[in-house]
Amino acid sequence: MCGIAGEIRFDGALPDAAALGRMVAAQESRGPDGAGLEMQLGRGFGHRRLKIMDLTEAAQQPMFDPMLGMGIVFNGAVYNHPELRAELEGLGYTFYSHGDTEVLLKAYHAWGLDFVQRLNGMFAFAIWERDSGKVVFGRDRLGIKPFYYSEVKGALRFASSLPALLKAGGVDTAIDPVALNSYLSFHAVVPAPYTLLKGVRKLAPGTLMVVHPDGRREEKTFWAMQAVRTAEDEARSFEEWCEMLLEQLRAAVKRRLVADVPVGALLSGGVDSSLIVGLMAEAGVRDLHTYNVGFADVGGEKGNEFEFAQIIADRFGTRHERIFVPEAQLLQRLPEAIAAMNEPMVSHDCIGFYLLSEAVSRHTKVVQSGQGADEVFGGYHWYPKLDGSTDAVGDYLAAFRDRDHADYRDLVQPHYHAEDFSGRFVAEHFARPGADDPVDKALRLDTSIMLVDDPVKRVDNMTMAFGLEARVPFLDHELVEFAGRIPARHKLAHGGKGVLKETARKVIPAAVIDRPKGYFPVPGLKYLQGSTLDTVRDALHSQAARERGLFNPAYVDRLLANPGEHITPLRGSKLWQLGLLEWWLQTHLA
Repeated sequence: MCGIAGEIRFDGALPDAAALGRMVAAQESRGPDGAGLEMQLGRGFGHRRLKIMDLTEAAQQPMFDPMLGMGIVFNGAVYNHPELRAELEGLGYTFYSHGDTEVLLKAYHAWGLDFVQRLNGMFAFAIWERDSGKVVFGRDRLGIKPFYYSEVKGALRFASSLPALLKAGGVDTAIDPVALNSYLSFHAVVPAPYTLLKGVRKLAPGTLMVVHPDGRREEKTFWAMQAVRTAEDEARSFEEWCEMLLEQLRAAVKRRLVADVPVGALLSGGVDSSLIVGLMAEAGVRDLHTYNVGFADVGGEKGNEFEFAQIIADRFGTRHERIFVPEAQLLQRLPEAIAAMNEPMVSHDCIGFYLLSEAVSRHTKVVQSGQGADEVFGGYHWYPKLDGSTDAVGDYLAAFRDRDHADYRDLVQPHYHAEDFSGRFVAEHFARPGADDPVDKALRLDTSIMLVDDPVKRVDNMTMAFGLEARVPFLDHELVEFAGRIPARHKLAHGGKGVLKETARKVIPAAVIDRPKGYFPVPGLKYLQGSTLDTVRDALHSQAARERGLFNPAYVDRLLANPGEHITPLRGSKLWQLGLLEWWLQTHLA
């Protein structure tokens, strides 16, 4: 896992070395183990390295192969690189390094754009051809690795981090109306290609972009999630699905053990992370390090799951570390977490994940984590509401969207009223082929869109703030494709995630499975009180906010008068959405 950057010029000039250097420096935390720059007429590339596979200098980036006439900067991890290496060696290729970066470069040379179909992993890359001048950008199927780009005068810049592009300068920082509507409708999710800033875009998951020397660009989608099943799939028994799922899970976890450093696990105490730990132990991992973060109880709400995590740690003999974070520290460190966000993220988990990552990074460089199981296997409360729905779009929006369009128009200034972008987005996504059942439509949307720009982005941003690589086996694309074949009724069974829970019984104790799902409150964020409320009020009443002119002052004042009374359908604070956005903008645009 690393940070990449570059500038592709279309006017024949040299890249802006200072701007490229600033982008690389801004991503130091993503790759604290090394750095590299390569400049040539018309293009320049930069890299920050986190050493996980091939710890030698042979795997340093930017990597250029003069025999092939091709180079690469790459962020991520390709778990099947040993198998691909063997196949390429059979075709006559020779290798001087032992990691995955060189494998990607030679796989592209051997198989062209179709090489991405052979990759199992998380990745964002730029590959350039010396002779043609062509550059190819790519992002993994589930968008686990970020890829941002910006058009500036005479050039296209890219980076793993949006703030890195801002450091380079020349970015149009006006607020994008489509993105603002998405942000305030989907609890901060802004689907690709948009970001909140008009001058920054992001490559969609499962997408390649070919950039030609004259500036022409072509995009190609190489993967899209399907929820299509055969008659045999429909007839298969629940028990059969559980048996098959266990094998898929074993393979996904085992793949993510490929590394030249030890791999640990984030153990929340829930079913998903506990199952990962059990499968890691089953795969033969010795001296397994596990980590759990917890907070203080609040108003009768449990603030940690230490007891359940301990059950798993004891069962599998892990070296377990509990990390307790007092509320005062959460709020004190909140500005750092906001600074680490590529885009504003309203989830309370962000600050907890940020501090957990800091603690874990002192001992471990790679961990497996349980994000994605709820979206892939139907664990959220809105999925049953879609079961048998005759108005899937309306029912999804009613359960999931933070505010309807009338409320949105009341919130924002007239300049941002426009049309109901968020409602149209859901309708268009649900209308795509590849999913017929209303529940499947929602699962596909959440897995391929909402998950990417909420939990997955949160994990990447917060872990990479401390040079910690997080691997997410529930987002193994082969596992996701398999899960798409499982009938929705098996996912909704037993209160949600039925097929996953029953599969987990073959690996982990029932005490961890048969209990309510945990939600950890951060009172200063959930109820907006104390110093955090003061900071939000100051941000929304600041001169910068007034000049930006996003929100109706009367609406903001209503929220400020009673913060705890204005909650979204998914139990989020409407005021925190606004305050976090303005706080993030003032942090990164200052």
